[in-house]
Amino acid sequence: MSDNTQDIIKEAAAAAAVGGSLFSTFDIIMLVILFGAAVWWLYSSRKESKKDDLLLSNYAIQPAGSIQVTENSFIKKLQSSGRSLVVFYGSQTGTGEEFAGRLAKEGIRYKMKGMVADPEECDMEELTKLRDIPNSLAVFCLATYGEGDPTDNAMDFIEWLKNDPDLSGLNYAVFGLGNKTYEHYNAVAIYVDKRLEELGASRVYEVGLGDDDANIEDDFITWKEKFWPSVCEKFNIESTGEEELTRQFRLITHVTEELKPNEIFTGEIARLLSLQNQRPPYDAKNPFLAQVKVNRELHKGGDRSCLHIELDISNSNMRYEAGDHVAVYPINDSNLVDRLGLLTGANLDEVFSLINTDHESTKKNPFPCPTSYRTALSHYIEITALPRTHILRELVEYCTDEEDKKRLLLMATNSQEGKALYQSFVVDACRNIVHILEDVKSCKPPLDHLCELLPRLQPRYYSISSSPKMYPETVHVTAVVVKYKTPTGRVNKGVTTTWLAENKPEPGKPFPRVPVYIRKSQFRLPLQCQTPILMVGPGTGLAPFRGFLQERAHARASGKPVGDTILYFGCRHRDQDYIYQEELEEYEKNGDVILHTAFSRDQAQKVYVTHLLENNLDQIWDVLGKRNGHFYICGDAKNMAVDVRNIVIKAIIEKGGRTEAEALQFIKKLESMKKYSSDVWS
Repeated sequence: MSDNTQDIIKEAAAAAAVGGSLFSTFDIIMLVILFGAAVWWLYSSRKESKKDDLLLSNYAIQPAGSIQVTENSFIKKLQSSGRSLVVFYGSQTGTGEEFAGRLAKEGIRYKMKGMVADPEECDMEELTKLRDIPNSLAVFCLATYGEGDPTDNAMDFIEWLKNDPDLSGLNYAVFGLGNKTYEHYNAVAIYVDKRLEELGASRVYEVGLGDDDANIEDDFITWKEKFWPSVCEKFNIESTGEEELTRQFRLITHVTEELKPNEIFTGEIARLLSLQNQRPPYDAKNPFLAQVKVNRELHKGGDRSCLHIELDISNSNMRYEAGDHVAVYPINDSNLVDRLGLLTGANLDEVFSLINTDHESTKKNPFPCPTSYRTALSHYIEITALPRTHILRELVEYCTDEEDKKRLLLMATNSQEGKALYQSFVVDACRNIVHILEDVKSCKPPLDHLCELLPRLQPRYYSISSSPKMYPETVHVTAVVVKYKTPTGRVNKGVTTTWLAENKPEPGKPFPRVPVYIRKSQFRLPLQCQTPILMVGPGTGLAPFRGFLQERAHARASGKPVGDTILYFGCRHRDQDYIYQEELEEYEKNGDVILHTAFSRDQAQKVYVTHLLENNLDQIWDVLGKRNGHFYICGDAKNMAVDVRNIVIKAIIEKGGRTEAEALQFIKKLESMKKYSSDVWS
């Protein structure tokens, strides 16, 4: 109670005591009650005011650019813009998102205005309400990666489907992006397609399965050419027959003087100046600039190069475990960037923005804007990828020569002749966008349209080849530098490995820095050190196993009992590309590893690790069948991993006394228990 209030009450009491003529006792009591109520109201108001001030001060300290209010109701967006088609994507490398965008755009031809949506940014509970929008349709373009895993942005959606939501009345279709060389081919798309049906949704067209090992572009076109007629039949609509080539983004060219230097993106993934002002946590949208402390050649001869790189992650708060991956954000070859600038007649230092013409889209820009064309081509755009057919279709509009127009248009069709031409001209010849513009001379597209059409430059993932037990502050990478001659006589180079090869520490100069972050993996050593393990890792497939060996050697040196650690390693020549030879032989000498090596070209008849493995079926069964051990494969998915799996099945049948069906069941059980693990690529 305030001092003023107490004084008022005292004065009133004194007046009553003196004369009692002005106020009765009842009046005094009522007066005190009224004053008490007034005091309570004032006190409460001040408290609420303080609370509001505190909230306002909390918001006030936030930089204006960091507050983003995102409307995650896709239903409201559909209703407000008169749309009925929503295409969700689960994408790790950008292809799923690209396919989703193409489907949403094509919907206009079928009187179904569409929008693209990231399930991670949407309230997916609203799928239960989509049926309330007439003639509505949900399409899912979902990639599978790893060992049958959903992409990062689709994980929550997959978990939500397990909660048994009522999806009756929902119309849907699914297209999957996978790779047949992997064991769990398109597992995510197949699961979602089946699960949606179980939850009462109506399938408009059968699930599409795209194979990235063959021609996923062809698979997608073939699927959607049957998908759209099914949509027309379902909703009793007809195609307008007109192909929409409308731009998704509009160009704004900035007068450089009107922008401050710190308002222009220079390669940051999301937050402006994030590479200059680093702050954790570090992830896919906020990579850490790691110093390259070591960058040395591992090969001792031959015409190929393999790098051993050590990245300093001290002061980053990033942690890793043996078996994890490190993502590296590369920069495109400056020579290719300059050539693309010349071919399009653009000023690469001009600053521009691309703004989405769809105001309801959550994606306002295709990449961070405003930025310069040089930065966009260097940091944000995949210029070495083979252009997909929809890009060739858009390029037709910029050809002045009729023959060039016909050729590009033919490759963009689904005809057998068009597919064959695309395969020979683009795929077999390994032509990227620079090569196409060099060879189709009358094609002169504006650079801003190319920036819209070409896919985003993605980080490259490498198995970490070290253990935090021995190297807690550095992450080691082992990578072959990709470089090959194409049928047209050009030399193509791997984006990241070529760039990394140039980032060598030099005496007297600051260490080079590369943007990285750690991605957790399921590729893990057993919890118990005494569990035996068998590892198959030819070439750079050795990378994660180097970390495993370091981990087990550290445990042994610490006095812990360690089970058998068996490694099968192979390369072409012992004296040229036997990477980490001294380390492996030292581990063998110390009893830390049982080593089996194959040097395929050191004798007349080629010998691979699979040959060695097939001669040791007893060892395989002993580890897996008798001693409850773990089996690991790292390397080529297309041939080696398939051959190794077949050898393991053979060991289970011949040495374990199982039928073929029982052997397959046995290996599936091992996989589900993470006792048979693969870290492979195609």
